[in-house]
Amino acid sequence: MARIAGVDIPRNKRVEVSLTYIYGIGLSSSREILSEAEVNPDTRVRDLAENEVVRLRQIIDRNYNVEGDLRRELAMNIKRLTEIGCYRGLRHRRHLPVHGQRTKTNARTRKGPKKTVAGRGRRKGGK
Repeated sequence: MARIAGVDIPRNKRVEVSLTYIYGIGLSSSREILSEAEVNPDTRVRDLAENEVVRLRQIIDRNYNVEGDLRRELAMNIKRLTEIGCYRGLRHRRHLPVHGQRTKTNARTRKGPKKTVAGRGRRKGGK
């Protein structure tokens, strides 16, 4: 199993797809990396030569912010927003949607399961 950026990428998949198992690398980044390293995207990981793996590893280490460093950077960005008290930071702090989505309905992924409150939603007058 080839180990790149601290991640064991799957052996039986095409290189183009298996690079996307690294956090911070998507399909388009994967294609750019492979063209720069001059590796055929259709090659299976198990068929890669050792020098090709080394080239891929060097390109990713040199040009891309991936895995732990990227996660840390994102966490620091969110922490900064919450500390300065901007609107986006408040939304993060309250565990609500950050990008302007509606919250009257939906938003269940962010808010979690419904918490029923007694006496809510009933009209006065009984009907």
